[in-house]
This record gives sequence, C-alpha cells and structure tokens, in this order.
Amino acid sequence: MLDRHLHPRVKPFLHRCATLIDKPGITPDGITLTGFAISVLTLPFLALGWYPAALVTIILNRLLDGLDGALARRRGLTDAGGFLDITLDFLFYALVPFGFILADPLHNALAGSWLLFAFIGTGSSFLAFAALAAKHQIDNPGYAHKSFYYLGGLTEGTETLLLFILSCLFPHYFAVLAWIFGALCWLTTCNRLWAGYVTLRAY
Repeated sequence: MLDRHLHPRVKPFLHRCATLIDKPGITPDGITLTGFAISVLTLPFLALGWYPAALVTIILNRLLDGLDGALARRRGLTDAGGFLDITLDFLFYALVPFGFILADPLHNALAGSWLLFAFIGTGSSFLAFAALAAKHQIDNPGYAHKSFYYLGGLTEGTETLLLFILSCLFPHYFAVLAWIFGALCWLTTCNRLWAGYVTLRAY
C-alpha cells in the first residue's frame, strides 16, 4: 500500500548512492548476495534475543536491496538479477518470523506460524500473477522500475519492514503484531486473487 508512495521519494537517494558505487568490481547481483548474507545473521541474532543487532541487519538488508536495484537500472535490468533478487527477498521475509519463533517458542510459535502461513498467500499470489502478466505482456505503470509485474496490496515491502522494525523494538509484542499483520496479509491475498483473476480473464 505504501510502496508506490515511498519508492518515488527514496529513488533519488538510491540513484545518488548507485552513482558513487558504480565501479567495475561492484555488480548488482553481488550487492544482492551481500545483502542476503547480512540478512542471514538476523536468524541467530533473533534466536539469541539480540534484537538491536537483528534490527541493524534487517535495515542493512533492505538498504542493499534498494541499492542493487538502483545500480541495475543504471546498467540495465536483467531477468537473472530480478529472479535472484525476488527469491532471496522471500527467503529473508521468512527467516525473520522463524527467528522470533526460535527466540520464544512458547509465546511466538503459533503467531509466527500464522504469519508464515500468510506470507505464503501473499507470495504465491504475487509471483503467480507476475509470471502470467509477463506472458501476456501486461503493462505495470505503477511499478515501471521493477523487473516484473508488481501486484500491490495492503501489505507490501514497506509495511513488512515496519512490522520487522516494531517487532525488534518491542519483541514482547511480536505475537500480537504477527496475528494482526497476518490477517492483513490474507486481505491482501484475497484482493490479489480477485484482481488477478479478473485481469487475466480479459486475456
């Protein structure tokens, strides 16, 4: 919901950063892999209850996720880079709830599982429509800078990042936040199912 409003404001900053690092030894895919490697540290940090450290790795991952795209746009978007980026993004989104489950299984396991269940809904509807939109060459004016059709909703990247930040700042409220956000994810999934079905029926 917030991505289409936030991206145009963040894009100039990322473009300036990409200009500074646009060197022969630095590649968009390399930044993607570096960002994911940093994000993997989030799992043990959360499991050990090191929430400030986990917050740092989460923010660094999201920063590098934006930077790899900015550099890719300077050099030309590729299908391979887009595939790598979205796959590692979804793995990152899954490891954060799992980390909170490991931190406190008694209180977080059910809510964390609900959140992961909801992420399956948003992720599958997102990727399935993106694949078929590419097949039918459906334009994506709202997210023209993406490698594939970006079907929006109530819970997108910005909202998910806010969830992760709040969970790290207030870890005792993770379960409550997960239940609420999971419900919003299912509203997003239902909206995507309907919008995607209606759109594709026209083709």
